[in-house]
Amino acid sequence: MQLNEVLSLDCTKSAVQCTSKKRALEIISELAAIHSGLDSTQLFECMLNREKVGTTGIGNGIAIPHGRILDSDKAIAVLLQCEQPIDFSSIDNRPVDILFALLVPDSQCKTHLKTLALMAEKLNDKATLKQLRNATSDQDLYDIMTQG
Repeated sequence: MQLNEVLSLDCTKSAVQCTSKKRALEIISELAAIHSGLDSTQLFECMLNREKVGTTGIGNGIAIPHGRILDSDKAIAVLLQCEQPIDFSSIDNRPVDILFALLVPDSQCKTHLKTLALMAEKLNDKATLKQLRNATSDQDLYDIMTQG
């Protein structure tokens, strides 16, 4: 699966003003709701419940919040570049400035484990991460994440 199959330009935002983990998850939920027609509160609760299990802050300033959604047959990804890094209780205790969220239909979890792995691999690439941090527009972010 290619990332452009789950990530759309309207769910890609650069220089987002965000002051907390909770607010970041709210922004992600709102964007995903607009794109999917699903309820933003349910999407928020879904990701918040996943965070209670353990942080999705994977280190190096990156978080990959994710969760399972019941009322959909299509996965939705959201990419945020925060204007200022935020505390995300990451495994390395560093603040997060790049968030790539993935919300997947409950029935397709195994399929989307590969998508999560692909996202993590791309975000672990130092050159890609530098490009994402230097991006100045939604389009730049989207192009960097979906190329190749």
